Amino acid sequence: MNKNALGVALDGHDVVAYFTEDRAVRGGSDLAVEHDGATFYFSSQENRDSFSESPERYKPAFDGYCAFAVAAHKARVPSDPKTFKVYNGSLLLFFNDLHEGKPVNTKVMWNANEQQHYLDATRNWPSIE
Repeated sequence: MNKNALGVALDGHDVVAYFTEDRAVRGGSDLAVEHDGATFYFSSQENRDSFSESPERYKPAFDGYCAFAVAAHKARVPSDPKTFKVYNGSLLLFFNDLHEGKPVNTKVMWNANEQQHYLDATRNWPSIE
């Protein structure tokens, strides 16, 4: 799982809120759950309970690494937890930062051929897990 130096997934954003509020919402350590070697923070007890009941439903695809990088480069690239989309029932995260001195938002590239990128990422992920 892509996590920060403290072992927190999505840099502390509430994984359930991506689905229920369609936005990145910060969670808190007081509502944390350990799962698969990572700590997930939540913004409400309800979201924490939803995750605890069905973590596979909410966990980010490709362990929270950039979906475009998995599809196009067969690589694990850190993602920006504020740059995301829910596609095909999966939470996808994307790189959105400087690369070689230039701003790059891989969500834009992903959207240009979403269906093919999703198929490629799903096919590539097992070999880079």
